[in-house]
Amino acid sequence: MVRLIKASSSSFSAIRRVLGRTTSAQCQWRRTLSSHPNDEVLVEGKSHCRTAILHRPAVLNALNTNMGALLQKYYKSWEDDPDIGFVMMKGSGKAFCAGGDIVTLYRHINKGKIEDCKEFFGTLYTFIYMLGTYLKPNVALLNGVTMGGGGGVSIPGTFRVATDKTVFATPETLIGFHPDAGASFYLSHLPGHIGEYLALTSKSLSGAEMLACGLATHYSLSAKLPQIEEHLVNLVSDDFSVVETSLQEFADVVSPDNMSILHRMETLNKCFGHDTVEEIIDSLDHVCWFGAQYLTYLMLFDACDGNYICKSCIERGLCVQYSQEDEATKTDHAWCASTLKRLREVSPLSLKVSLRSIREGRYQTLDQCLAREYRMSLQGITGKVSNDFMEGVRARMVDRDFSPKWDPPSLDRVSKDMVEEYFSPLSVSEPELQLPTKQREAFL
Repeated sequence: MVRLIKASSSSFSAIRRVLGRTTSAQCQWRRTLSSHPNDEVLVEGKSHCRTAILHRPAVLNALNTNMGALLQKYYKSWEDDPDIGFVMMKGSGKAFCAGGDIVTLYRHINKGKIEDCKEFFGTLYTFIYMLGTYLKPNVALLNGVTMGGGGGVSIPGTFRVATDKTVFATPETLIGFHPDAGASFYLSHLPGHIGEYLALTSKSLSGAEMLACGLATHYSLSAKLPQIEEHLVNLVSDDFSVVETSLQEFADVVSPDNMSILHRMETLNKCFGHDTVEEIIDSLDHVCWFGAQYLTYLMLFDACDGNYICKSCIERGLCVQYSQEDEATKTDHAWCASTLKRLREVSPLSLKVSLRSIREGRYQTLDQCLAREYRMSLQGITGKVSNDFMEGVRARMVDRDFSPKWDPPSLDRVSKDMVEEYFSPLSVSEPELQLPTKQREAFL
């Protein structure tokens, strides 16, 4: 069921006027609690609510260790404060969050600073677990780019507001990695096999598509967000249903466009429901081949005058029945061709690792997924099995030649042992991710 949210317009000046009126009774304030010189997480709010603002706009608010630690600190203090009813999160500039700062990770690895990389993953994953078990309502405003870790610091929370500017993706296979930051948990719980499709292809979804498949809980045009923010910051409540009702007041009718992947779920499920990556590709190949043959050779009998007509006649509108039936085949063919092209561009090892991760995540709790992803991430950055992560970041983010040399270079060279290594327990000297599961029970 698609949830429809109506939003109304306002301007930032209204919020500025509201926040600018400071009284001791209302305790209105806007300040930075971070001691970090770059002020990477800002805080806004009143005595009864807080907004965490991811503030690295030059890099689309990419997450680093400092931001993860600050978010842990703030969210813990807000949860413990009885005067704070709920919290919000948003991004500075044109993005919510583009994910983890993979360029910094790349530089750390080149300098041999593996411990810094481990600290990054441990800190970020711990915050994601905190968010997924948070005792107060959390509203994430997903305006703009929301990718990778950006989904991780928002989707496990209570409410996610997508907009007409939202672009969501888990693009990790493009850089020789795997969907992490809780992605194996929330992707695996999407309808059908959308999770496998998104994880393997790194394809994007719009805000409307996020709402339709359940990644977002609400939708509003981006121009109307100031009105929503103004309404929420004046809300005095810690009741989840009150926050929900407040968001519902800003309903905007929206549905995925005609070209959305959500309109071809039957084909998607048929192809991505197979057990192996090889079988998925074979299925896509079959649909693609059949579509090409159908579009090239099909001749229809015109019942009106007893003549066969060709495709060129059909395209001129001489056979409406054919045009309608053929459109689905034509779009499926184009989608399969595009999907195959992407699957042949990304890391073969990442494809197999990511597919298994999503399949395992379907039967695990959030903490179990995060603990497993931590092991997988450490395997990915250490290069014990492959250097695909370093090569992927180099090709896409550093040198930008977009020509990664994957190792192994093809699916048939990816052994079962290579994949198994990503899911094996860490060595005796390497501690597993320790999440506060005794203090915070994981939701199923």
